[in-house]
Amino acid sequence: MYLDEYLYCFGICLLLLKKLFPYLNNRIFNPPTSRERSTRPKKKELLNDGGPDLQDFISGDLSEKSKWAEYKGNLRTEKGERLRLPPWLKTEIPIGKNYNKLKNTLRDLNLHTVCEEARCPNIGECWGGGEYSTATATIMLMGDTCTRGCRFCSVKTARRPPPLDPDEPYNTAKAIAAWGLDYVVLTSVDRDDIADGGAEHFAKTVSTLKEKEPRILVECLTPDFRGDLAAVEKIALSGLDVYAHNVETVRELQRHVRDPRANFDQSLSVLRHAKRVKSTVLTKTSIMLGLGETDQQIQDTLTGLREAKVDCLTLGQYMQPTKRHLKVKEYVTPEKFAHWEKVGNDMGFVYTASGPLVRSSYKAGEFFLKNLLEKRKAEVTVAE
Repeated sequence: MYLDEYLYCFGICLLLLKKLFPYLNNRIFNPPTSRERSTRPKKKELLNDGGPDLQDFISGDLSEKSKWAEYKGNLRTEKGERLRLPPWLKTEIPIGKNYNKLKNTLRDLNLHTVCEEARCPNIGECWGGGEYSTATATIMLMGDTCTRGCRFCSVKTARRPPPLDPDEPYNTAKAIAAWGLDYVVLTSVDRDDIADGGAEHFAKTVSTLKEKEPRILVECLTPDFRGDLAAVEKIALSGLDVYAHNVETVRELQRHVRDPRANFDQSLSVLRHAKRVKSTVLTKTSIMLGLGETDQQIQDTLTGLREAKVDCLTLGQYMQPTKRHLKVKEYVTPEKFAHWEKVGNDMGFVYTASGPLVRSSYKAGEFFLKNLLEKRKAEVTVAE
């Protein structure tokens, strides 16, 4: 078949698509003008009142930092409406050789990542390499189904998820070794259906990974294990370098945002105990902003974290994953996030990452912690 015949067939296919799919015809062949978009009926907006879709996250004309001040949209809800995504929350479409390689490895070994399950907007940067050149991912252990139902989280839920995969510790270590990473984050769903919450499985994954790659730095982002401090201790002593557990939001919004089985004091006890049983471990937590919290509530939360000797803190914008989840109450500006970063550093946190797209397992944070941990290990070696 010659080139002109290929082009003819391609043209026929386009015509068929145009005839058979009116939606594609409207959206692709005849996209609405900006004037038409602004005059659409209110009913159409209500029908689409869900979480941000892919288009919301694709960088547009206002995504350049220099133009952020031009944004005139609402940043705080007034009558429960869905807010439009401001330009500082728009990111690039995830593409690239590293991104595809990492995704294929995960599928081949039946592993899951919180990057995908929680629909993280930074997946393109972290998986693709980004500023720090090494692709990273947060591996989610113990399956992709959680026994809890927090109102901000899009991970699947069930009372009795499938049993644990006994090969997962080995497969996880194998995958990470194949990527050649020097810093990795391991997290998991909550498994209240298991006696120890899956702590033994979690700890085995860490020890297997350390045996295979002793140089690798491991951060574990754990559940609260229903307050079972023996489970916390098991993981804290497994060979990890950073013990992370997220309080998620301020004390006053815990019951509104998290599953009823979680609470602020229980989370603090997890972080406090990890530091108690292994004083050299770095402890870390994360808070989402934009759920209706006040400045004073944030300040009080940070104070409580420092009293529990938490070392590292990340603050990021909450974004509604689907229409079934909590709506965003406010889009916090980059300037406000910069304010909280300064507050955190002034309060004595070893590391504070605060920004609209910052997440608990954020690539730039991992880069900083890697250097900090290596520096500490070098100091210990010199002292000996």
